[in-house]
Amino acid sequence: MKIHQILREEGPRTHSSKKGTPTMGGLFFIPIGIAVASKMSNYNSWLVYGSILATLAFAAIGLIDDLLSCIKGHNYGLPGWIKFSLQVAVGAYFSFWLDSVHTSMPYDMKLSVQLPQPFGHVYLGKYYLALTTFCFASMGNGVNLTDGLDGLAGGVAAWAFIGMSIAILAISPDLAILGASMAGACVGFLFHNRYKASIFMGDTGSLGLGGALATMACCTGMFLPLFISSGVFVMEVLSVILQVLFMKVTGKLFGVRRRIFRMSPIHHHFELCGYKEPVIVASAYFISCILALIAGYIGIIST
Repeated sequence: MKIHQILREEGPRTHSSKKGTPTMGGLFFIPIGIAVASKMSNYNSWLVYGSILATLAFAAIGLIDDLLSCIKGHNYGLPGWIKFSLQVAVGAYFSFWLDSVHTSMPYDMKLSVQLPQPFGHVYLGKYYLALTTFCFASMGNGVNLTDGLDGLAGGVAAWAFIGMSIAILAISPDLAILGASMAGACVGFLFHNRYKASIFMGDTGSLGLGGALATMACCTGMFLPLFISSGVFVMEVLSVILQVLFMKVTGKLFGVRRRIFRMSPIHHHFELCGYKEPVIVASAYFISCILALIAGYIGIIST
């Protein structure tokens, strides 16, 4: 089963389904995070250049989706398979660019995943390119699915960027600056996106954030810290996949589709269990803070 079919099956609810509130807030904070990172890195890092272009490409995919949603007047813009295919294409192109570009690193770690001892630097070769493509698609969809409650995706993303910035600081200070800049942009956006939100980031913002997170891991091999610091995003994606698979299996076995969660992604399950929106968001922030500290520590001991 293809991932875009899985994500469509349950019909995840996002902010764009709420009436009367502007979307495409990503147009305001994504460029600011990029501009600050570009200025502070003195425009001299190929890794930052590539990461910025990949981030903008993901944001552009989201922008097209948001524009089509506004034009059509409902929650679905680009067909799921087209949006997913574009994300895979950007991730694949970035992986091939990363393989060809000359980068200066403290030691030879190109196409290697950085893990704590006793594993150390695990060379993946061409498999690294497949992992990079998967990372882009998973992070983009993860942030996108999490953008369903006021301030949820922005705050969780800010902590994920902080964790990744700590993890990769010794490898690429310029990319760490990019992460810190994007974290600051997320915090600034939360002023408008907190409960009750006055503007939503839309796919423009969520896909842009997912792309930026993916570039930080793909350029440095810090995939383990990425998936730890982005644990809430991973949980959101898994909740949708598990829900859809369980519904399909029970439908074939018993003739009646049954659910694990009342609704997926999982933050909607907690809503239907009676938890207030601010409580769910605050709990996600706390979990993300702990995960960011763990991810930063893992990154430090892996370099």
